[in-house]
Amino acid sequence: MSYQVLARKWRPRNFSTLVGQEHVVRALSHALAEQRLHHAYLFTGTRGVGKTTIARILAKSLNCETGITATPCGQCSACQEIDSGRFVDLLEVDAATNTRVDEMRQLLENAVYAPTRGRFKVYVIDEVHMLSNSAFNAMLKTLEEPPEHVKFILATTDPQKIPVTVLSRCLQFNLKQMPAVAITGHLAHILDAEGVSYDMPALALIARSAAGSMRDALSLLDQAIAHGAGKVEEAQVRGMLGTVDQDFLLAILESLQAGDAAALLQVAADMGVRSLSFSAALQELGALLTRLQIIQCVPSAVDDDEPEKERLVALARTFSPEFVQLAYQIVNIGRVELASAPDEYSGFVMTLLRLHTFRPSSVADVVGTVAPRRAAAVAASAPAVRPAPATVAAPSVVSASPTPYTDVPLSAPAAPAAGPAGDWHQIVAALSVSGLARELAQNCELRGLDEGLCLLRLSPKQGHLQMKPSPERLQQALAEYLGRPVQLRIEVGDIEVDTPAATAGRQRQELQERAASAIAQDGFVRDMIDTLDASVVDSSIKPIA
Repeated sequence: MSYQVLARKWRPRNFSTLVGQEHVVRALSHALAEQRLHHAYLFTGTRGVGKTTIARILAKSLNCETGITATPCGQCSACQEIDSGRFVDLLEVDAATNTRVDEMRQLLENAVYAPTRGRFKVYVIDEVHMLSNSAFNAMLKTLEEPPEHVKFILATTDPQKIPVTVLSRCLQFNLKQMPAVAITGHLAHILDAEGVSYDMPALALIARSAAGSMRDALSLLDQAIAHGAGKVEEAQVRGMLGTVDQDFLLAILESLQAGDAAALLQVAADMGVRSLSFSAALQELGALLTRLQIIQCVPSAVDDDEPEKERLVALARTFSPEFVQLAYQIVNIGRVELASAPDEYSGFVMTLLRLHTFRPSSVADVVGTVAPRRAAAVAASAPAVRPAPATVAAPSVVSASPTPYTDVPLSAPAAPAAGPAGDWHQIVAALSVSGLARELAQNCELRGLDEGLCLLRLSPKQGHLQMKPSPERLQQALAEYLGRPVQLRIEVGDIEVDTPAATAGRQRQELQERAASAIAQDGFVRDMIDTLDASVVDSSIKPIA
């Protein structure tokens, strides 16, 4: 007996054995059980997800000798003839080779005749989007009002090319791509039944290469069995598919962690010796970085069965989330640029060296080199000021680094004015109060403070800060600070001296201006602007107060 390929041998014969299309099976099963049968169905989806298979199962459900049912017996002559492709009332038409209007008219002329063997005459038109406009127009009337004994089942991989007049006459079902987990489980079931030994990682590689198509997965499985002489092993499947071993990708990340450029070049050379696809390598590296970011952000989402879990967790602790995002972007851009590179090897190597150049430690080195120059430039131009602990932050022109550096100190906050208003700055700083009550205190001017009364003045523009319970909370905080009961009274009027909020705002503005000035005078920044025609984003300059 001749060998039958797995894709045909294991084609589902009923809805219960169909994998991955539960939403379609549920709808069709309910319709068949309740005898709510439409005259035209449209199945859409990518190749190998079960469009023709569902069409044949539906044809069996409509013509099974036990009656219209969602569970055809598979034993009657109608079911067996449909399975073997010999049922006279099931007409399968390939629209890709029958695109003309004359062929469609000839097909529809026979629709008026009653079925020869079955209950319904079922027309399955595959790749229906390939029909010409004239052919579509010829079938519209019949598709809308066919004879009672006719059912149309259309299938396509490109529903966008089907006229809306046809779509509106059909029940449309969009078949999903098969999840890799479902494909892996189905392949394992088939190999168990066939008595073929296998590795689960090898099946996972096949499922991933199938890209959601069960037929592609079964074809690859046939090839893997032949390649492995009756066994499906991970190493052989990787060699057959040209898939990049995860060890190469993890070695790349570990070399980045160590800052070893020579090790990166060695990995690239080893991959070149094995003739691995560098485009696929960058694609897999992007997927690996995605898994790394997931571990960093949602550790609980990591599967305990993840084969490289320990190495990934160690890398996730080493790399910052920001660098993983940057590396992901570099890898994706490098993959796009492979087409314009001198050759794929050169493009791959340059992508690895770009990752090495922008690794966290190298960025820290750059910032550490730039910081003294910035300090010297600012020191030469800044007037003498009183020392204070405030420093100016590095701009976003270069990446932030944990390496600290000291810039020119800024002036200390101006001492509060003498009198009650001056004391108010110190009192507000010491008050145990937060939220809107603190905002109220910071925007008030102290007009008077004696044994039992605290008189504050608030600008009319800030009148909304008197919303309850802010005054009550401020009064309570004042009583705790003074150690005695005190009555709080707030009047609305023009402010004569700086409030704590105004003083803080002026200091922030001073810090921002000094930071912007320091950046503008920095030699490194000027060189970048002159050489690369760069510009400084003002909003990115953040002083450290």
